[in-house]
Amino acid sequence: MPIVLLIATLLMFLGRSQSLSAEDRGGDEFLTGYIASILERDLHWERGSYSLKIVNRMATITLLNDVAPANQEEADKRLRTIEGLKGITFFVKQGDESTFLGITGNTEAFPTGDLFRPQIADPKWPQFFVTLNRFKSTSGRYTMAAVGFGESFGMLRFLGAREGDGLQLSVAGGIFAQFNMNTPSYNLINADYIIGVPVTYRYGPNSLRFRIYHQSSHLGDEFLQSINPAERVNLSFEALELIYSLEWRGYRVYGGGEYLIHKEPGDLKQKMTHWGVEYYGQRPLMGNGRLVAGVDIKSFEEHSWAQDTSAKIGLEFGHPNPGQRRLRILAEWYKGYDPHGQFYNNKVEYFGMGVSLGF
Repeated sequence: MPIVLLIATLLMFLGRSQSLSAEDRGGDEFLTGYIASILERDLHWERGSYSLKIVNRMATITLLNDVAPANQEEADKRLRTIEGLKGITFFVKQGDESTFLGITGNTEAFPTGDLFRPQIADPKWPQFFVTLNRFKSTSGRYTMAAVGFGESFGMLRFLGAREGDGLQLSVAGGIFAQFNMNTPSYNLINADYIIGVPVTYRYGPNSLRFRIYHQSSHLGDEFLQSINPAERVNLSFEALELIYSLEWRGYRVYGGGEYLIHKEPGDLKQKMTHWGVEYYGQRPLMGNGRLVAGVDIKSFEEHSWAQDTSAKIGLEFGHPNPGQRRLRILAEWYKGYDPHGQFYNNKVEYFGMGVSLGF
């Protein structure tokens, strides 16, 4: 826990220092107030007739009541002259739509992105990445390269009454593989295969992810043929997952858990808890890079609820929202039971650097 408290304190310090320095004319908070004053004071828009959201100097204005097209065009022309504002999107709510939990009857097939943000520090989040780590376990120390290939593909979204809200059905899958870089041919150690069906929901800063998924794990041939190889365990399971997330300014907290509904080996215990905290910077630090950081903690009933801690911090380039082009360069640290394959009963620790891509 001390390392978790240290990282959480660092996130708070970084967020405070950035929020203080972001009080210039390019900050999201300043732009929100400035645009609202123009719309309501100069253009005479009624408060409550619209909602305004600005993320990384990109403004989204949702028209909640009937606004004359000429008025909207005037607002668009006026706001685009604001220094520091990168872009504006207008979203029109369709009349008096009936809603249930903020969801309308309108749908979108194959939507871009997801309603639930990817978890920055989760080592098993489906994404495209490569990392190089110094790995330590009871069996020895070596340099480990880890790669991942995966993504979430939206199938159908039920649109919310506000832009960004809704309910989405997706298909998500990933492959996670580890290689021993100290061997002549960079032996494949293990590969995990995951496929699942997530259902995600968003209402303002609140979001949920419910997922049913399958994982199977396979050892590398060269690893099995090495001297004194580990005894093979056929790890395979299906699980139900539920995670709740709350965003506040640049921070995000989430929590939930999983339950195994089918498992091999049969004596594998079924419950797991999962929570974390993240920070998304808004002010560019180096070029167009923004600070991002996260701590992800899992506790398995199998390990008597010991904490497996993953922490990552670095820079994000590109668009911050899911489903858009982005690149992250992150330093990472992990301590706990091995998150990879049949080694789930081995205690490990590793640290290094990685690059991940978003599409």
